[in-house]
Amino acid sequence: MSGVRNIVILTGAGISAESGIDTFRDAGGLWEQHRVEDVATPEGFARDPNLVLNFYDMRRAALNTVVPNRAHEALARLERAFGGELLIVTQNVDDLHERAGASQVLHMHGELKSALCTSCGMRSAWDAPMIDRPPCPVCRAPTLRPDVVWFGEMPYQMDRIYAALRRADLCVSIGTSGAVYPAAGFVRDARELGVRTLELNLERSEGSHWFHESRQGRAGELVPAWVEEVLGGRHI
Repeated sequence: MSGVRNIVILTGAGISAESGIDTFRDAGGLWEQHRVEDVATPEGFARDPNLVLNFYDMRRAALNTVVPNRAHEALARLERAFGGELLIVTQNVDDLHERAGASQVLHMHGELKSALCTSCGMRSAWDAPMIDRPPCPVCRAPTLRPDVVWFGEMPYQMDRIYAALRRADLCVSIGTSGAVYPAAGFVRDARELGVRTLELNLERSEGSHWFHESRQGRAGELVPAWVEEVLGGRHI
C-alpha cells in the first residue's frame, strides 16, 4: 500500500465471534449468563473467588474447542508479508491470533492462558484449572488469579500502544463495539495525530464517525479482502 509503512490494528470480540467464542454482553450487563460485576471486577473476585475462578477455568477450557477463523489467518498472513511495522492490539483474551501464526500481538486486556500471582506479582503461562488453588510457580503461594484485566483495572502496555499510534500511518479497528474505553478512544487519538483510520465491523460502531472509512460485514470476509488490498498495493 503506497505511503503506508506502519499499521496498528485493534481487534475486538467480533473477530473471534466467528470462531464460536461467546463474548456477548447485553444491555442488562450479562456476560455468558453472569453479571459482569460478579465475574469481571476485583470486587466480584473478593466477594466470591470460587465463582470467578470457575468461570475463567471454563472459558480457558473452551479455547480447546475452537480454532482461528479466516480473519485471524488473514492478519497473520499480513504480518508475515507486510514490509513495515505492524502491531495487533487485541482486546480479546483468547489466543486465536497466535494460533493463526501472528507474533506481534499485544493483549491489552490480558490472556486466559496466563496466571497472575497476587502475592509476588509474577505472570506465568497457564493452561490448567485454578479452582483448587494451585501454587504460584515462582513463589509457591496459593494466590493465583486469571491474568485478565477486569473492569476498574488499568489495561496493559498503554505506553507501548500510544507509541505505536504515534508512529502509525494507518489505524484499523476490527470487530469492536467502540463502547469500552480506553480502546474506544484510540481512533480519536489516531485522527488527532493525522493517522488514516479504517473500521471493519459487522455494523457501525459507536465511534464510526471518527473513522475516515467504515466497512460493514463479517470479519471473515472483510479482513481477508482488506489484506489482499494491502498486499496488492491498492489504496484504502
